[in-house]
Amino acid sequence: MSFLSLLAALLIEQVKPLNPRCTLFRWFVKYANSLGRHFNAGESRQGVIAWLLGVVPWVVGVALVYWLLASANVVLAWAWNVAVLYITMGFRQFSHGYTAIAEALRVGDIDAARKELADWRSEPADEYNATEIAKIAIEEGLVEAHRHVFGVMFWFVLLPGPAGAVLYRLSALLYEKWGMRSDEEYGRFGGFARKTFEVVDWIPARLTAMSFAVAGDFEDALYCWRQQAQGWMNPEQGIVLAAGAGALGVRLGETIHQHGTVSFRPELGVGDEADVNSMTSAVGLIWRSLLMWMFVIGLATAAFYLGR
Repeated sequence: MSFLSLLAALLIEQVKPLNPRCTLFRWFVKYANSLGRHFNAGESRQGVIAWLLGVVPWVVGVALVYWLLASANVVLAWAWNVAVLYITMGFRQFSHGYTAIAEALRVGDIDAARKELADWRSEPADEYNATEIAKIAIEEGLVEAHRHVFGVMFWFVLLPGPAGAVLYRLSALLYEKWGMRSDEEYGRFGGFARKTFEVVDWIPARLTAMSFAVAGDFEDALYCWRQQAQGWMNPEQGIVLAAGAGALGVRLGETIHQHGTVSFRPELGVGDEADVNSMTSAVGLIWRSLLMWMFVIGLATAAFYLGR
């Protein structure tokens, strides 16, 4: 059922992509903000309680619905899987911005590319040159592909029903909302969200990196993974980016112009500077990796049913 659920959700999303700013996501962001306002007094234990309230009820809820539907009819349970995956997983939730940036760069419209990148990341991009725009877009695309597709797929297959998909996506959202903040107000409160997502993402990040290596330049991907990943600001994210950059034969990280100065970042990857062609290659790498994941899951599903 897992393979067919994933396949159906991906096909539906290609036909009718879900808006990443849909009502459901906006509602959860408001809910997370409310939890932060009511529970955040700067202590770690309050972050634990808020995280549990932000994740556990929804994970348990979707699991209970799945078990109830499965006891009634397997088709209903499958439809529930597809519906939850459609909401939690998919390329099209982030690919529109990526495509718009690539199209603007291809025709040489740097201002339009900067605007699209700023809208996509909700961060200023006025000082980036063409290479930096392509570089940041590839980095964002690789991370988003991991968090919106591969991480969700791993936990969906691992846990019964769609509970794993919800666990991963909500953990990632609360990590982005609370765990990535280093200011005094959220530093200790967001610690649990940060540490929990590091645990939840430990295996998926390495599987994504390995799939990039197999789908691209294997030797360079492994070299960059071993030598460069730990130097990145977030080591787990660094694994995905270093392996992806090595697999593509492109240089990511390094310096970028922002806030009126030059920001120095660790080097990722080897080879050429990023450009619009590198962006196209990154899309191909992600699709090849997805096909590989689906092939493995399909084989495992067939072996399970044939062995019964």
